Amino acid sequence: MKYIVGIGGVTNGGKTTLTSGLLRSLPNCCVVHQDDFFKPQDQIAVGKDGFKQWDVLESLDMEAMLSTVRAWLDNPPKFARAHGVPVQPGLPDTHILVLEGFLLYSYKPLLDLYSRRYFLTVPYEECKRRRSTRSYEVPDPPGLFDGHVWPMYLKYQREMEEGGVDVVYLDGTRPRAELLHQVLEDLHNSLLNCS
Repeated sequence: MKYIVGIGGVTNGGKTTLTSGLLRSLPNCCVVHQDDFFKPQDQIAVGKDGFKQWDVLESLDMEAMLSTVRAWLDNPPKFARAHGVPVQPGLPDTHILVLEGFLLYSYKPLLDLYSRRYFLTVPYEECKRRRSTRSYEVPDPPGLFDGHVWPMYLKYQREMEEGGVDVVYLDGTRPRAELLHQVLEDLHNSLLNCS
């Protein structure tokens, strides 16, 4: 069985932390990070807001990401071995791919591939505080969070909801261990219902 899990949501909401926990906890589990598909900095447009448009779908090579997902779908064990993930023989033939990113549910060709979609949320103040403590390869210019990052998050969340994308909302302020336990339990129940 092939099972694709989306871990989406707000910037600094805990997506990567949750994904890392899933990778440690689930056998035959691979990950694809949306951040690995950013276009080069010189290809990122400057918007009307005066900021480089990192938080829009056009800043990502989504066709390359989709191609990577298709490579996994074609042969999960081969994909796992190529990415250094041990394939555990003797387990039920279940392979899990976690897609992690901030715009996972905005790219239509990926939408139907998910078996389960999660969406982490964090209140504005906490998100801004977390973002200010992170260091990025390309540092945030002053005003980026309020002028671009947060408005784009609200825009894409609204579009996702208006489009009827079915997600399980997760509170990113809850303790990491609780979130991981909640998702593992939900996935376990979902996988049992699939088999």
